[in-house]
Amino acid sequence: MTTKNQAESTCPAEGLLKTLSGKWKPQIFRFAVNGPIRFNTLLRDIEGANKQSLATALKELESEGILHKVIISEKPLHIEYNLSERGQSLVPIFQQLEGIVK
Repeated sequence: MTTKNQAESTCPAEGLLKTLSGKWKPQIFRFAVNGPIRFNTLLRDIEGANKQSLATALKELESEGILHKVIISEKPLHIEYNLSERGQSLVPIFQQLEGIVK
């Protein structure tokens, strides 16, 4: 017999849902699947997003190892976010969940 914690840890969809729970995280992840993303682009493309909540979500996704922050020192200096290796491994699970919802 398995315990509830063991069953939860073996379900990749549940882990993904916990990781992406929070304001703007699913939308940010979805944009990052398509390639590098920038803060102002997200601010413009995510309806209702504000600077503070978007910055918080990006920091949390980065600290969880989903996004990788890249500072590009060309003029003008800018920052891009890419999916990390862990983030890329979650893409198939995310796409399966999207397929179920549609």
